[in-house]
Amino acid sequence: MPEPISFTVHKTSGNARTGRVETPHGGFDTPAFMPVGTRGTVKGIFPHHVRSTGAEILLNNTYHLMLRPGSKLIQELGGVHKFMNWDGPILTDSGGYQAYSMADLNAIDEDGVSFKSILDGSTIRLTPEIAIQVQNELGPDIIMAFDDCPPSVDPDAGPTNQVRIKQAALRDSMKKKGYDHNARLEIANERTVRWLERCKQAHANPDSQALFGIIQGGTDFERRDWCLERICNIDLPGYAIGGVAVGETSDDIARVVRHTAPRMPEHKPRYLMGVGYDRDITAAVLAGVDMFDCVLPTRNGRNANAFTADPTTDGQLRLRNAKFAKDESPIELGCDCPACDPASHGWSTYDARPFSRAYIRHLFVAGEMLGPILVTLHNLRFFQRLMDDLREAINSNEWESFKRNRPSLASIVDRAIEVQSQSD
Repeated sequence: MPEPISFTVHKTSGNARTGRVETPHGGFDTPAFMPVGTRGTVKGIFPHHVRSTGAEILLNNTYHLMLRPGSKLIQELGGVHKFMNWDGPILTDSGGYQAYSMADLNAIDEDGVSFKSILDGSTIRLTPEIAIQVQNELGPDIIMAFDDCPPSVDPDAGPTNQVRIKQAALRDSMKKKGYDHNARLEIANERTVRWLERCKQAHANPDSQALFGIIQGGTDFERRDWCLERICNIDLPGYAIGGVAVGETSDDIARVVRHTAPRMPEHKPRYLMGVGYDRDITAAVLAGVDMFDCVLPTRNGRNANAFTADPTTDGQLRLRNAKFAKDESPIELGCDCPACDPASHGWSTYDARPFSRAYIRHLFVAGEMLGPILVTLHNLRFFQRLMDDLREAINSNEWESFKRNRPSLASIVDRAIEVQSQSD
């Protein structure tokens, strides 16, 4: 049976590595960041403009496309690539994360998850078999196993403002008196392994769609190791670290990924799900992760929050602020995105000028659509520039230039190198 994807490692620098994944719809360089097009579109952005930011692979979501317009309709219309006019690789999330994030609208049991539809309130059922069937019908290149994602931290162990954690804990305590976090992690681990076995058996297109398994375990290393061993003993084209970026601190995310990623198979792509801040991505790349996705670039862009590498901005500009009302600067000096350097993208503007912070602020204050579009394009390019810089540092095995260009990430690099030297 032919392999649905191929993965080649090109260079290594400590645990960090560059490589290339080839799929039936083309390839992408790693480490790679996947913009999120939940419902078959990166909100407000033409596919060719997404491509112009440097994106080579997109993420769609099984749960949302299953609800509307439906996977069978998309299949009838030629699959998700043709449907959304994207000719590059696509990965679909299975809906397992929605079982966590929408805990107030669902009930989980050994067989699967029953959701209350966000469209009409009807009951929607997702099981490992249904999640795989829907993804087979959608037709992406990489599909994810349906897993059980538990709360990452115990909401009773200390203060938390994470509404989703509390909702998930409340749901999971309904059949018992109180919530037992350790017991919940054990259940999630065991269930995730059993569900992966069912996913693999149900997978109808193993020669054209790569199924990735997901490693759970919370922030507990022993539980991570238990799940990793059993998930990675199931032969698959790739594997993912799940259950992070769901309430932990940035330090906890880095700690879990540093422990887990180097223990995953070397010859398979390693995917860290849902992690999107530049500090977390950088730490994970240095630990050996190859693939990332997150809604932050687009969601923040629609809310006038622009990512920058300028350490004086704390990593973001909040462009609704009145201080930008007369600021003629681009979002970020030196950025080559369509908002900051439209001429390089063939956009004709007055004197080849960038779109100013003052103008973009006006667009948001006035409720004009162009504001979210411009900041989204900038943010998407910001993350692809980050991946370019990381690949360059790995290929040259030279991190000093990376630290100079991104001083806010220098301590992340230094810490990763220190940990690596201690483990060696």
